[in-house]
Amino acid sequence: MSECAVLRSTAEWAARYPSPGQRAVLSVGNFDGLHLGHQKILGQVIERARAQQGLAAVITFDPHPLKVLRPGQAPPLVETIRQRIERFAALGLEAALVLRFDRALAGLSPEEFVRGVLVEELKTAAVLVGQNFRFGHRQEGNVETLTESGRRFGFSVQIVEPVRIDGEFVSSTGVRNAVAEGRVAHAARLLGRPFALTGQTIRGAGRGATVVFPTLNLAPEQELLPKVGVYATETRVEGHLYRSATNVGFRPTFDGTSLGVESHLFDFSRQITEGRLEVHFWERLRDERKFTGPAELRAQIAADLAQTRDYFRRRDLAPAQPVRS
Repeated sequence: MSECAVLRSTAEWAARYPSPGQRAVLSVGNFDGLHLGHQKILGQVIERARAQQGLAAVITFDPHPLKVLRPGQAPPLVETIRQRIERFAALGLEAALVLRFDRALAGLSPEEFVRGVLVEELKTAAVLVGQNFRFGHRQEGNVETLTESGRRFGFSVQIVEPVRIDGEFVSSTGVRNAVAEGRVAHAARLLGRPFALTGQTIRGAGRGATVVFPTLNLAPEQELLPKVGVYATETRVEGHLYRSATNVGFRPTFDGTSLGVESHLFDFSRQITEGRLEVHFWERLRDERKFTGPAELRAQIAADLAQTRDYFRRRDLAPAQPVRS
């Protein structure tokens, strides 16, 4: 993974990249989930920066603008800002300007944002965005506004065509809907990788051991969770990726009331009570159910594990898919 400098203000940017120097080739957006459409835009940013000997960069925002402007309408985010930055680096971007989104930033007109941020602070050479790009106060700026500003201030604007899968435009909203509805296989197609939950390992109630299928329990960092149910997954722990079956739910057999995420890892028997986990969701197997007792639950878990093994066996035999962990 290449290094991606993370700057939290235009002042930090100016200190790291003093003028004169490389001019930035960049994109601007929330990039929640960094799906295939985002990847197409940022891939072209990197290609163009190399061709122009510029700095491949991105401007993103934290928190999501709707959390400030209309909190009741803010969507649950696909990934944390930490994950987003890690993916910027993995793509090969050299710099990420993470601007704190507040009322002051929201109040900038399109021209004020272009002049104050893109031109005076970042010395931008080119901006690449999708065709539905909006910016500035009340989203008054669009691709036409940006293109006209580029002509005035001396930077070029490139509009990148959207990505379609099965006739659907790939979008963060589409990813969120797929995950929330449990359609994690479809979400993986839109993302170009499986949807993942990350977070710290937590101590569970110990009931997994009583039914002979010990689990690792995750406290998710993400706002977006898959629909309650059982999934074929892969779980990364201590740097290794294990195939697993994961339950997202309330454990109704034991009268659970809080939502939990617990994974049974294949070929892994150690008890871990601290450290980070990353669970990749590949396929939904079934709804969560309440069983008559531990014996019936044991039988169902055994069936879930067999179904999970069968899923991965079939996947291993299938032609390579354009999805990566």
